[in-house]
Amino acid sequence: MTYGLWLSVGGLQVNQYRQEIITNNLANVETVGFKRDLAVIHERPVEAYQNPDGARYGHRLLDRLGGGNWVRPTYTNFDQGSLVHTGGDLDAAIAGDGFFTVREGDDLRYTRDGKFTLNRQGELVMAANQGRTKVLDNAGKAVQINTTDGKIKIAGDGTITQGAGNTVVAKLGVVEFADRQGLRKVGKNLFVSIGDPPRAPQNSQVHGGYIERSAQNPMTGLVEMIEATRAMELNARLITLQDQTIGEAVNKVGRVV
Repeated sequence: MTYGLWLSVGGLQVNQYRQEIITNNLANVETVGFKRDLAVIHERPVEAYQNPDGARYGHRLLDRLGGGNWVRPTYTNFDQGSLVHTGGDLDAAIAGDGFFTVREGDDLRYTRDGKFTLNRQGELVMAANQGRTKVLDNAGKAVQINTTDGKIKIAGDGTITQGAGNTVVAKLGVVEFADRQGLRKVGKNLFVSIGDPPRAPQNSQVHGGYIERSAQNPMTGLVEMIEATRAMELNARLITLQDQTIGEAVNKVGRVV
């Protein structure tokens, strides 16, 4: 009876965590280049199955009920978002697996957000984050643009040119990763690499005048939220029923007449 109560508590916690992940995804349905997170749930094995030789506790019936549910590390889905034409000279989107290289303070970061603008020093920066995140070229330096030199164009390989003569200004620092699950979100639509080092792009093409929309579909997110909410309500109801049953057992079954 108490074992079932703890299973329901675990289910409540798991689905509360799911709600938090889904809520963050839905809050970013309009964030440029956003990649949604997935709460991965797995069955928690009982001790008798996980450590059959050294298990201290076990019960032939309860072990068959399982150990409840728990969560694995959050998985980031890197599916491509749709590209939207904006016509902005400084906007850029990546079709493929690549990331723009940027710098925030002294920290190297990566992003799919190609909504760029210029700061007062003429440096290319992310329009989000109040312009504090500088866009880097393929040499790791901040991209500097003189707005008086003519119209800006961004080519498919990330080369930025200006003016009628298509003078080369810089080349965007676009990189790829052998395993994108080695990237971790650090807020502000930025990633940090804790796995393999970045490599030269092999499957990426830059589209100037476009941005990548958020990969989070709002309808999918709402359905997931409803599922998680119903699962929470069910576990909460089971907790109440089991608590009442335990109370009845203590107050009535054990009463001496």
